[in-house]
Amino acid sequence: MNAHVKNVRAFLAKRDIDAFLIKSKTMKKYLGTLTGSGCNVLVTTERGFLIMDGRYVNEASERERDLEFRVHAQGEGYLGELREALASCGCKTLAVEADAIRVPEYRELERLGFELVLLGDEVARMRMVKDDAEVAAVQRAVDLADDVYARVIERLRVGMTEHEVGALVQYYTLSAGAEAMSFDTIVGTGPHSALPHGRPTDRVIQPHEPVLIDFGAQLDGYQSDMTRVCFLGEPVERMREMYEVVLAAQLTGIDAIRPGMAARDVDAAARKVIADAGYGEYFTHGLGHGIGLGGDLPLLNQSGDVVLGEGMIMSCEPGVYLPGVGGVRIEDDVVLRDGVGCPMNTTSKQLLVLDVR
Repeated sequence: MNAHVKNVRAFLAKRDIDAFLIKSKTMKKYLGTLTGSGCNVLVTTERGFLIMDGRYVNEASERERDLEFRVHAQGEGYLGELREALASCGCKTLAVEADAIRVPEYRELERLGFELVLLGDEVARMRMVKDDAEVAAVQRAVDLADDVYARVIERLRVGMTEHEVGALVQYYTLSAGAEAMSFDTIVGTGPHSALPHGRPTDRVIQPHEPVLIDFGAQLDGYQSDMTRVCFLGEPVERMREMYEVVLAAQLTGIDAIRPGMAARDVDAAARKVIADAGYGEYFTHGLGHGIGLGGDLPLLNQSGDVVLGEGMIMSCEPGVYLPGVGGVRIEDDVVLRDGVGCPMNTTSKQLLVLDVR
């Protein structure tokens, strides 16, 4: 039995819920089953079902070992099979993912006659603590990203556009075996690096400017996320100062990642370093977010209420963004192991000045 199916059942028992309808691709990945839009998963306290149309039967027969199959004709919808499965298990209450179901479909579920329970953050909290296999999967994605960054900076040249840099990142990531990028790659050069989520443009890299690259690789469903800033030629003194402030904040944040710490307090520890250096108003986002299948907790921000515990993986990515000058963000993925936050990335964080070329 997939260990994550057991986690779902433990959640249902704790909340006194009879069954959980799973529609999101993320949760289907978590359960190791088919992720197609025509596949719906139903987990009860004792049984599990993969409800699908005939397009998926052959693939399911090859891959699925934990769930019983219920097949409906394409175009008929899954609700009839869902009703029968719930009735066969004597279910009265049914949980659904609030962010994975549209209002018309929810209304149709209401007409089935079961008591519905909408789940929000509870779903992400279910996945928050990673087991050894998940940590290993994230580590593989992190290692791939580290290798890609090393290859990209070898190719950086004055006169390249941000689009070219982004294309290199994507090419090297996918050619190294990643199944996808974790998100749309961020590349910012010169003053454009002061946009925290700036997408690549046709801006041309100039000497002595910051080159900010933020990207991640998805491998076996699990994601990585890293950010580094380098310079082609010596940076101006203001950028060097900003870099050292952000690096100090990042190291402070990692040191604060400990069991029992509230997410907001980790954010506060790193944020204080930046504020004390006079850049507080230029740190405009949270310190980090959960790493895993996507949309993970905890959120390290000023309102983050999760208490950290062993096995959680999160980014630590403070930044300073000075309009008209440039920005610096330094990001590692960090796993909480044996009572301390352990960076999973090995790419150096010391200020990197490349030869002008």
